[in-house]
Amino acid sequence: MTSYKREMIDWTFKQVFKGAGFLTIALLGSIFFMLMYNAFSFFSRINPIDFFTGIQWDPDTSYSIFPLLVSTFLVAIGSMVIAVPLGILTAAFLSEVAPEKLQMILKPVIEMLAAIPSVAIGFLGIVLLGPFISKLFGIQNGLNALNGSILLAIMALPTIITISEDAINSVPNSHREASLALGANKWETLFKITIPAALPGLIAAVMLGLGRALGETMTVLMATGNAAAIPKGFLDSVRTITATIAIEMGEVPYQTTHYFALFAIAAILFLISLSINFLGEYFANRLRKFDA
Repeated sequence: MTSYKREMIDWTFKQVFKGAGFLTIALLGSIFFMLMYNAFSFFSRINPIDFFTGIQWDPDTSYSIFPLLVSTFLVAIGSMVIAVPLGILTAAFLSEVAPEKLQMILKPVIEMLAAIPSVAIGFLGIVLLGPFISKLFGIQNGLNALNGSILLAIMALPTIITISEDAINSVPNSHREASLALGANKWETLFKITIPAALPGLIAAVMLGLGRALGETMTVLMATGNAAAIPKGFLDSVRTITATIAIEMGEVPYQTTHYFALFAIAAILFLISLSINFLGEYFANRLRKFDA
C-alpha cells in the first residue's frame, strides 16, 4: 500500500468518526431544542410558579411537577441507599479479595444482570416483591416506592459495580504496599487507603447509577402503584416523571395544554439527568488525572 493510499484511508476514517461525533451532538441538541420549545409553549399558558410549587398533578384541573419530582427522587434515592453500599462492597470484593476463578464467574453474571429487560424486572416486582412487601408490612398494596427502589437498585448495580471496580483497580499498588509495610492489615488497607483513594471514581459510579435510576420507565411504571400524589413514605404508592409520560403521552390530544405539560416535565427530567451525567463525567475525569 502506497503512502498516498494510506493517508487517504486515514483521512476518510477520521472524517467518518468526526461526522459520527457531530451527528451525536446534533441529535442531542435537537432533542433539547424540541423539549425546550414545547416546554416554553406550556409555560406561556401556565404560571411556572404554580407548576413548580403546586401539590397536585391532575390534567383536568392543575399541572404541578412537585409530586412527580418528590416521587421520582424518593424512588431514586431509595435505590441508591440499597445499591451504593452493595455495589461498592461487591466491587471491592471482586478487586481485592475474590480469587481469579470466582471473578471469572461473578463478572459475567453481573454483566448479564444488566441485560435483563426492565419489563421482566417490573413483572417480578408485581408477582413476587409486591406481595412480599404487602405481607411483611401488613399493607394492602405492595406496589409502592419501596418496591420501585429495590428493583431500581438491582438495575443500577451493574453500572455501579463495573465503574467502582475500575476505580479501585486504578489505585496504584504502591499505596497498598506502603499501608501494609506500616503494619495495617488487608482490611484496614482496603477501607482506609484503597477506597478513599478511589473516591472520585466511586462518586462517578454513584452519579451514573443515579442517572440510570432516574431515567428508568417500565419498571417504575409497573411496580410503584402510579399514584400522582405527594408520598409520605416508602410504603406509599408513587408516580415518577417517566411513568407519567409513558402513561399519558399515548392518549393526550395533540398540542393541548396537557400535551405541552408532558414535554415540560420531560425537559425538567432531561436537565436533571444531564446535570447528573456531567457530574459523573467530572469525577471520572478526575479519576483519569489521578491515574496519569
